[in-house]
Amino acid sequence: MSSCTKEKLQLTHGIDESAGGVSVYIITTPSAIYYLEKEGGGLSSMIDKDGIDWIGFHNKKGSAHKGEYRGFPNAIHKQDGSYFHAMNAKTDGSSSEIDMELKEHVRITFTSDNKKWQGQWDFYPNRCDFTMTKISVGYNYWVQYEGVPGGEMDNNDFWYASIDHKKHPIEKPFAGDLPAPEWMAFGDQKYPRVLYILHHEDDELPDNYVYRPDMTVLGFGRENGEKTTKHLNTVQTFSIGFVESKEYSVISEKISQQLSTYK
Repeated sequence: MSSCTKEKLQLTHGIDESAGGVSVYIITTPSAIYYLEKEGGGLSSMIDKDGIDWIGFHNKKGSAHKGEYRGFPNAIHKQDGSYFHAMNAKTDGSSSEIDMELKEHVRITFTSDNKKWQGQWDFYPNRCDFTMTKISVGYNYWVQYEGVPGGEMDNNDFWYASIDHKKHPIEKPFAGDLPAPEWMAFGDQKYPRVLYILHHEDDELPDNYVYRPDMTVLGFGRENGEKTTKHLNTVQTFSIGFVESKEYSVISEKISQQLSTYK
């Protein structure tokens, strides 16, 4: 995989070999390289400055948490289709269109094959935004990061969140509504950065993190119980990106800056 560009943004087309040879848009930025799978409409890989993939999707059927379940935003699952996930055996297809290709902003929009869902990707030098711009009437969705901090799950991994200033072990779960600004960040002690996911709109809906031996499962608008449920049903925006620090105060400040830039 190529290294991050010192220029602003570069959009190319290629194959994500690590994901099983899927066709992707490759968006190279100063902070990360994003592999956006063309058929399913979700991220298959997200590469940091050290060449480490923090998602680790692979399309092998039956690989489960070790590959096929991973990705971002993994938003629509058995809710009038299964969309916006890197293409695996159970993902439904989408079409895509490049709406904008500038030095500081690339926009790609995906429309589900049933025409009832639409997701907009906006890439900037320091982050990627996903906005669910069209929702199938009567259905809900969630937005998830299912990946591998620092390239694999191990006891070096940890998470921070907007709930407090503490560094939590990766095995510790969370259930509840994250306080505004709603965010969670994942790190690995071996690397000088974290991957964060920011929900731009505050709400009172459930958010949830659960540990799996082979991947994270963070869901905004997700509630685990006797039945796992989805709660988002309006236009919402979520950012994913890296912060080059493992200090809570720095991470929190950088994420807040992203939110103010968006507004």
